[in-house]
Amino acid sequence: MSTFYKINHQIQAKEVRLLREDNTQIGIVPLSEALTQASAAGVDVVEIAPQAVPPVVKLIDYKKFLYQLSKKERAIKAAVKKVD
Repeated sequence: MSTFYKINHQIQAKEVRLLREDNTQIGIVPLSEALTQASAAGVDVVEIAPQAVPPVVKLIDYKKFLYQLSKKERAIKAAVKKVD
């Protein structure tokens, strides 16, 4: 995986656009509130669009997120090999 995602306290923005795991938007909230909601739900705050203003973060399980990304990358690599 070549992309690095900031999680929880690595995020430096004061305000963020917060999404739930199912991509429903909660809204623009202070980072401290996003961290509080994440800890209450037992998940992580992951910055998925740092270039946006304000940055977009998502309440998800980070390890599960990385696993799903690696599955997608493996599927893409397998499809490329079949084409050759």
